[in-house]
Amino acid sequence: MTAAFRPSGPRSPDGAVRQENLRDLNLEVVFQRILGAGEPISRTELASATGLTRPTITRIAEELLAGRLITEKGVTHNGRAGRPRVGLTLSDQGPAGLGLDIRADGLAACVVDLTGTVRHLTFAPARYAGREAGAVLTELAGMARDAAGAVAAKDLTVVTTTLAVPGPVDGGLVRSAPALGWRDVAAGTFLGDLGLATAVDNEANLAALGELYAADQGDDRALDSFVYVSGGLGIGAGIVLGGRLMRGARGWSGELGHVTVQPDGEPCPCGSRGCLQTYASTAAILGGEPVPEGANPDNVITERAEAGHPATLAALERAGTALGIALSGVLNILDLGTVLLGGSFSLMSSWLTATVKAEIDRRVLTAAWAPVTVRPALLGPDAAVIGAALTSIDQIRQRPTVWLARQG
Repeated sequence: MTAAFRPSGPRSPDGAVRQENLRDLNLEVVFQRILGAGEPISRTELASATGLTRPTITRIAEELLAGRLITEKGVTHNGRAGRPRVGLTLSDQGPAGLGLDIRADGLAACVVDLTGTVRHLTFAPARYAGREAGAVLTELAGMARDAAGAVAAKDLTVVTTTLAVPGPVDGGLVRSAPALGWRDVAAGTFLGDLGLATAVDNEANLAALGELYAADQGDDRALDSFVYVSGGLGIGAGIVLGGRLMRGARGWSGELGHVTVQPDGEPCPCGSRGCLQTYASTAAILGGEPVPEGANPDNVITERAEAGHPATLAALERAGTALGIALSGVLNILDLGTVLLGGSFSLMSSWLTATVKAEIDRRVLTAAWAPVTVRPALLGPDAAVIGAALTSIDQIRQRPTVWLARQG
């Protein structure tokens, strides 16, 4: 989520940078240096790195400090002998991003601060059968307000909100989410009418961004190309190439759940037949077996698998085979070296990984000399809601002047 700054800057129509916009541009350049430093950086180092004068750096630093975008922390010796200098780093107070997620076992809300640290994470069990979209979104809005109130006590202000949904999104319109029974639901408008201005995105895409950020923070920066596959209500994929999310021409890429794995297979709620979702979703793995009232379906599956329940083990085997078949097509086309099992699949990875890997090894042309890694996602079932929150705060990380203008 720390995309490199591109100094296109706010410009006038004729392309010239106006004086007032040059001031904003310089501020963003300095902020991006602090953001990318990874450790406290001194004013002297900033002047050297940006080519700006020391008085300009001092003015910008004071503005960022006053706006609670950065804080003074520790000292830096600049690698040379002499007097230690005060370091500048991102603040853990001030602006915050809110993420919301609709997942197989319920609803989730997450708040992250400017550093990307999770400051609030809540979950509420929910059932979707027979519920109108408005009822689900109203419940989510209540969770969002509770989350914003909780972090306000920590001197954090939620700036923007992003909702993760299991289906293709067109702006704030959820075009199709068969597992929820949604079609053309204006989720963004609905939440906006409730006083919650919200961007809406596909949950697998947001989860992939969350995993990319987690890998970067965990010093696994080599993980910049992978396919993240999310299990749960539906099955989606987030594809990352060279550190960038691949969305497709209209932003609808990654609908792995509706890739055909058996042309004459079982009917799918989307209207087609033999879709991956009909073999590997949570509902498919449960196979119609009852879930105790209030129980988490994912936990029920893993508990039954651990107990050696024959039907559950057979369903997981079938799911892993179907998943491996679908993923093999993606890997043959895109030449990716890593598969991350996320969402519900992360909890079931002990039973899925070997089967998925076996299918990939059998079907991917290059697997014999370039083995594909299959492993559970770092963030588990929380990847989408964390990715949504990170996407929200990234708007301020990339354009800090937006936050500063609000403070003025």
